[in-house]
Amino acid sequence: MNCKVYSVDYGPEPLTSDRSNDMTDVTVTNRRADSSANEDLTKLARHGADTFGYKAHLHVDRKLAQLLRLRVSQINNCTYCLNLHHEAARDAGIPQPVIDTLTAWWETDFHDDAARAALAYTEAITRVADATVAHDLGGRHDALAEHFSQEEILEIIGIVINLNVWTRLKLAEGAIPGLAEQAIS
Repeated sequence: MNCKVYSVDYGPEPLTSDRSNDMTDVTVTNRRADSSANEDLTKLARHGADTFGYKAHLHVDRKLAQLLRLRVSQINNCTYCLNLHHEAARDAGIPQPVIDTLTAWWETDFHDDAARAALAYTEAITRVADATVAHDLGGRHDALAEHFSQEEILEIIGIVINLNVWTRLKLAEGAIPGLAEQAIS
């Protein structure tokens, strides 16, 4: 199969700090499929990204929204999404220790009750097939409702669903990021 290689667009904001060790110049190779060959699939993914992606204008706090996106990426083991959303988290101004410990967020004091409720809800929606998590979906929704308006809850749902769509799409494509100089050699 022919591989599609392209650069990741991290947005128009210039990098303001030294990122000499970051993977900002990344190419992505699709090893299995090219979803852009299907117009409807492309429209679905693009609409979700435009509406709930990291460049969308939402009522939910930008940093919290980005933590939710990164957490979905971690749970689903999507290397494309992990690369993209680690970078977006740094660009959103999330402190490095918060990013570094997100896989065990419940073991830290970095998150207030609202963020904890949103992260727990994100995990429940993402891991819905896991009966040990899904059995408490109602309780997690109720905890979320204590801290967020109905509009914000719907945005959180949209953020999580959008990232679950994107992680599965990129996994199906076999999207593998690599350093740009590795793609050339």
